[in-house]
Amino acid sequence: MSVKIGENIDLGEFPLLLAPMEDVSDPPFRYVCKQNGVDMMYTEFISSEGLIRDAAKSVQKLDIFEYERPIGIQIFGGDIESMRQSAEICTKANPNLIDINYGCPVKKVVCKGAGSSLLQDIDKMVAMTKAVVEATHLPVTVKTRLGWDDTTKNVYEVAERLQDVGIKALAIHGRTRAQLYKGQADWSMIRDIKRNPRIKIPIFGNGDVDSVEKAAAWRQEYEVDGIMIGRASIGYPWIFREIKHFFQTGEHLDGPTIAERVEVCRTHLTKSIEWKGDKLGIFEMRRHYANYFKGIPNFKEYRMKLVGLSAHDEIQEVLEEIKHNFVGEAV
Repeated sequence: MSVKIGENIDLGEFPLLLAPMEDVSDPPFRYVCKQNGVDMMYTEFISSEGLIRDAAKSVQKLDIFEYERPIGIQIFGGDIESMRQSAEICTKANPNLIDINYGCPVKKVVCKGAGSSLLQDIDKMVAMTKAVVEATHLPVTVKTRLGWDDTTKNVYEVAERLQDVGIKALAIHGRTRAQLYKGQADWSMIRDIKRNPRIKIPIFGNGDVDSVEKAAAWRQEYEVDGIMIGRASIGYPWIFREIKHFFQTGEHLDGPTIAERVEVCRTHLTKSIEWKGDKLGIFEMRRHYANYFKGIPNFKEYRMKLVGLSAHDEIQEVLEEIKHNFVGEAV
């Protein structure tokens, strides 16, 4: 059975989704994930207030490319009218869907009454979702958490009420807002929602999937329609192809060689410069080097070199050096 969002987005039998991550899931990062088999992606989350003010940073995040499809634009905000207007702006950017963030636990977002803050006011969340659904012809989906804290896990109510006002899929992170990213994600409530006969929309699980084994086990155990992967893909976009290969064959795919790591890092850097320009593209790439070469012994010297350079050709030279000097290293 294919998983469908609305009438037109067919994600195949068991999709793998790239979670929207602030300062990570920009077009250069999405490019390397798409090359490695991810089924659907989202933009970084975009402030509804920023879109309405035409703030440059928010507007730039609307950039999407044909090869990325299907792709969703994710918005967040604390004001219903601003969210309605931003949904109209996003619709003009022509994504495949619009996603609402009711999951972000970060203080600066929560303080504005946005993100997971809405888990404290389900009536407002429902009204906001309804306004967004009515403002666009595109499918609207939601990402959220189990609840605000351990005493208010209200995601059962959230799932039913948001489906009732027209959302077409729901992604659930298996933690409360109070947990932030600490402790273990609990997917048992996600399974309960999937088992609820009232729920007809796809349910995606998110949180702690960082290996082929976990993806395969949790697919069976928690009965979700697909898995959303975030932090485990940073510096390791190969996780998508490895999980898919295992689902198809029951066999483990070999991890990337040093040469492959260098090649994907190069691609990411090139795309970063294309999208952001030389200066910013190189600067923002610095946060990724350690992740691409994680696990390589005695790599610190090269990491320090890479983050200290500001010329594209010099960085390429160091990457070439890494490719030759670490051939055969087990990672």
